[in-house]
Amino acid sequence: MPNRLASATSPYLLQHAENPVDWREWGPDAFAEAAHRDVPVLVSIGYAACHWCHVMAHESFEDERVAAFMNEHLVCVKVDREERPDVDAVYMAATQALTGQGGWPMTVFTTPTGEPLYCGTYFPPRRVGHMPSFSEVLAAVAAAWRERRDEVTASAARIAAALAEPPGFPPAPGPDEAMARRAVDQLASSFDERHGGFGGAPKFPPSTVLEWLVRRYARTGDERAWRMAATTLEALARGGIHDQLAGGFARYSVDATWTVPHFEKMLDDNAMLLSVAVHAWRAGGGSLARDVAERTAGWLVAELGTPEGGFASSLDADSPGGEGAAYVWTPAQLREVLGDDDAAWAASLLGVTDEGTFEAGASVLTLAEDPPDVARWQSVRARLLAARSTRPQPSRDDKVVTAWNGWAVAALAEAGAVLDEPRWVHAAQAAARLLTTTHTRRDDRGRARLVRASRHGVPGSAPAVLEDYAATAVGLLALAAVTGDQQWTLRAGELLETVLELFADDDGALYDTASDETDAVLAAVGRPRDAADGPTPSGPAAAAGALLTYAALTGSVRHREAAEAALRPALAVAAQHPRAGGWALAVVEAMLDGPREVAVIGAAGDEGAQELRAAALRSPAPGLVLAVGSPGDVVPELLRDRPLVDGRAAAYVCRGFVCERPTTSAQELAEQLAARP
Repeated sequence: MPNRLASATSPYLLQHAENPVDWREWGPDAFAEAAHRDVPVLVSIGYAACHWCHVMAHESFEDERVAAFMNEHLVCVKVDREERPDVDAVYMAATQALTGQGGWPMTVFTTPTGEPLYCGTYFPPRRVGHMPSFSEVLAAVAAAWRERRDEVTASAARIAAALAEPPGFPPAPGPDEAMARRAVDQLASSFDERHGGFGGAPKFPPSTVLEWLVRRYARTGDERAWRMAATTLEALARGGIHDQLAGGFARYSVDATWTVPHFEKMLDDNAMLLSVAVHAWRAGGGSLARDVAERTAGWLVAELGTPEGGFASSLDADSPGGEGAAYVWTPAQLREVLGDDDAAWAASLLGVTDEGTFEAGASVLTLAEDPPDVARWQSVRARLLAARSTRPQPSRDDKVVTAWNGWAVAALAEAGAVLDEPRWVHAAQAAARLLTTTHTRRDDRGRARLVRASRHGVPGSAPAVLEDYAATAVGLLALAAVTGDQQWTLRAGELLETVLELFADDDGALYDTASDETDAVLAAVGRPRDAADGPTPSGPAAAAGALLTYAALTGSVRHREAAEAALRPALAVAAQHPRAGGWALAVVEAMLDGPREVAVIGAAGDEGAQELRAAALRSPAPGLVLAVGSPGDVVPELLRDRPLVDGRAAAYVCRGFVCERPTTSAQELAEQLAARP
């Protein structure tokens, strides 16, 4: 019989709807039931594309005997970490504090009031070395709750109290050139000179760090920053982590060479890497960066686009044939599709060997060098992709996550404008419309409020977190710059106002949850506030970037000061761990570069105005803020009192309270913007 997850909107929860475990969704009812029955709560956290989540589900949650024990001794709660990042953040902090590591699936046992009793990640069905089996863990927790109640609840209370302590951030340095230079020095010490990236296996694409390094090179000409960024981007592009046939990147590589990925493909990773590739190409990255941008944008729209106009969360790591089965190749499979000559050529080009680089003699496709025959490569790629499409495909998690769609809006809008592909701008506009309608409501005070996610056009019940507001604002501001449609600027301003009213403390530092939407169970453990980047920028760093742009567009000193206050905790993290503070450092580059305020004025459809706008968008200057409008426009403030020049479209460039002479020449505008401070 289906359990209580049968009516869930999350695809991850629906994957567990037929488990014999009596799963419940996160909520006060679950904890009330635990209190009524006087049993602990099992909070099991994962996501739809997680391979080891599927493994543990098959080994343990589908086992009738294990499920019966769970149902008798626990109240069992399933959480989709992508829908409830607030729940995930609190219990991830507990898991890391108690075990020294974290990950998914996350397995947390709590009291009926939510305090963590015992934490872990994956547990096998049978003991492996020093790792206990899941059944052993279940029995031990049940026994401790029954026989040592006072001891375990006292321990849980101490853990909860420690988690509830506000994070102690050291004084934030800078932001100035000296702190940026120190961060480069520190980052260089862990740079992999041969393979790109930082540290060893497993390797995750360091998207926010790459964005910072590209911006730093654009502002200062720092060749060391560019070498780290360009080497890493090229290694990612040529590695197996990059789908050489269809485009798009997997979440991470299990090795240090980017050869064998964990095959899940996530919207957030690809949106961030699309932005990096566009910005790298704009800064002088060459044809490889452009190819990565074009194929990532094309894949994102084709494979993750939803009928409602948004973008789905992910493609699963697994497929019906097993992990990686949809992607890997043997020499015999190449010959079957391509014939002997082209198969031999493709095997050499793509690193397909008899021994294989993956499992059972199969190889993940890599591209060690540019194809010597482009036309032949295009033909081979098309035939292999067509053949691959007939294989059983990974499932898709089609919920639309607000923050990730915000990053996708920004990336696609810029990519479409800079690389002259209107389809991508249209896709960004469609996603922005979904975010500002289906994902947005007005509260009783008229404030713009977001939900975390929707599915099939139906908004979910989980409240949005700081990253959702910040990333959506970033996307809308990018779309306004590209299209000249200032409704997006106004919408972004409304979201940022909600951030300042409901997410900030007395010092301007930002929490991850709104003051009126912090979960009651979590509040007892600790209102989450995380200033470190993950696959995407931290909420405070993302908000600081959006506030900085909005301040430059509107002339608002209040928003500029709010950006600086929001950035301090993230800069404190970045000063000690640059790899966890890339976006904060990227915002610093924008601060130090500008803002470079660019207003382009011209009649609707004016060819000269379009050329000026294109010249501005092609500038890699990290502090550039662009507003496009018609004579007489006063929204945003940057457009006010900017007339045509001799009846022609004109661009006005100001920086540091000093303005250049207005120009009607796209070439002259490009020269003005090329000057480094």
